[in-house]
Amino acid sequence: MTVLLGVVLALTGCGAPAAERETTGSEEAAGQFPVTIPTAFGDVTVPKRPQRVVALGWGDAEVALTLGVQPVGAADWLPVGGDGVPVWMPADKRYAKRPAMLGTLEVDMEAVAALEPDLILDTRASGERSRYDLLSGLGVPVVSIPPDGKAYRTDWEDQLDMIAKALGKSAEAQEVRAGVEESFRKAAAAHPEFAGKTTVVGSKTVGSYGAYVNGGSRIEFMERLGFVQSPQVQSLAGDSFSVKISPERMDLLNADFVLMSPIGVSPGDIAGDPLFRAVPAVQAGHSVVLSDAEVAQAFASGTALGMSHAVEKVVPLIAQAMAN
Repeated sequence: MTVLLGVVLALTGCGAPAAERETTGSEEAAGQFPVTIPTAFGDVTVPKRPQRVVALGWGDAEVALTLGVQPVGAADWLPVGGDGVPVWMPADKRYAKRPAMLGTLEVDMEAVAALEPDLILDTRASGERSRYDLLSGLGVPVVSIPPDGKAYRTDWEDQLDMIAKALGKSAEAQEVRAGVEESFRKAAAAHPEFAGKTTVVGSKTVGSYGAYVNGGSRIEFMERLGFVQSPQVQSLAGDSFSVKISPERMDLLNADFVLMSPIGVSPGDIAGDPLFRAVPAVQAGHSVVLSDAEVAQAFASGTALGMSHAVEKVVPLIAQAMAN
């Protein structure tokens, strides 16, 4: 997180005086338009630098803020309260004015229209045609999921790149991306013991256990550290981003290392469950249950800043468990 925050702060804290930076940045951004962005619903053209941005996709508002753009409306995809900005957002990147909060799965279309947006971001969302048609019916560019994208599975790189292009902030996005990648490189280099070890990244809800499959940020996170996705879990992958683990198949949670998140249950519901405790990796101490809600949110966020924050907070937990 230190590396990435340093990059973000450097973007706004160095060089020309503030007024000059703002003017220069505006001129440079204006020169990038119009821009055309490929989406699942065809190419979308943003004719000029947006002034009133509505961010509806999971993490879209956070990414816009990271790049120095303040949405006038947003969806709160994390239960963080307030204006929906997570704690890992640097103070100088937070909202200067609380945006209109527009719902999550069910968007308040009247409220969106009342904001008179000139750009709608929906890059990590359901990708349903009906949702896109409602939003595009407002007559403004809608940047939806990528071509061949899947519901809620836009990776952080595509999300960052698409939003940056729509906002005229591609140079800033390159710096942010480099910071995230550097944080992973340093963590992997510091822990060569992770390399080649199998992992299961799972969760428990009120109903059942589950394990994540390739194509989501959670598995990417572990792979960037050197881990390998459990072949047993991956063999069961379908169209969803996870597979259900029945009480009779708790063996599927076994690997060299197991990382679990509680969803709608307490961490103790996992750590104290006899079925979970019977998994060999858990018995050996090679497991972590994310008990801190902030850390669990960062790990699940799949955003640039969230991933970097999770590297800072989660990697030490993994290293300690792997040393057992």
